[in-house]
Amino acid sequence: MGRIAAPFGIKGWVKVQSFSEDPGTLMDFESWRIGRDPEHKHYTVEAIQDHSNTLVAKLAGIDDRDKAYALRGQEISVARSDLPAPEENEFYWSDLIGLTAINREGVELGKVDGLMETGAQDVLVIKGNREHLIPFIAQFVGKVDVAGGQIEVDWGEDY
Repeated sequence: MGRIAAPFGIKGWVKVQSFSEDPGTLMDFESWRIGRDPEHKHYTVEAIQDHSNTLVAKLAGIDDRDKAYALRGQEISVARSDLPAPEENEFYWSDLIGLTAINREGVELGKVDGLMETGAQDVLVIKGNREHLIPFIAQFVGKVDVAGGQIEVDWGEDY
C-alpha cells in the first residue's frame, strides 16, 4: 500500500509514500505491517495527517528520529482481512498474480507475474515462453476468474 519514505522531525514521525490511487486510504487503518519480505512487524498508527501532498504518521514505539530513520524504505501493508471486498469487476493486484493467462484461441500465454502502473492504465506482466505486457483494459482483458485461476486475454502468442 506504500512505503516509509523518510523520517519527519525529531519525535519519531515518518513521511509516507502511498501506492494507492487515493493516498488517504492509509488513513483508514489503525495498524500497519511494515518491513521487507519476508519479515514484517505490526505497528499501531497513533496519528496520521496530510502534509504538503504527502502523509506523515506517528507509529507506536517509534519515538525518535533514529528509530524513524531505521524504517526508511520499508514497505507498508495491511492485513488482507482489513481490506474491503473489491466491488464487481475490481481486483486487488495480489489476486491477479499467479493467474494463468489464456488467449481467446485457448492458448496459454503464461502466468501473471506482476502488474505495472504506467499512468495511462495498469499493465499485466505475463511470463511464459516469453514475456507479454498486456494493458489491463476491457479491450484486451476479458473474463477474470480468480477462483478458477484464469484470466482471458485478447492477445496473440507473437505479440
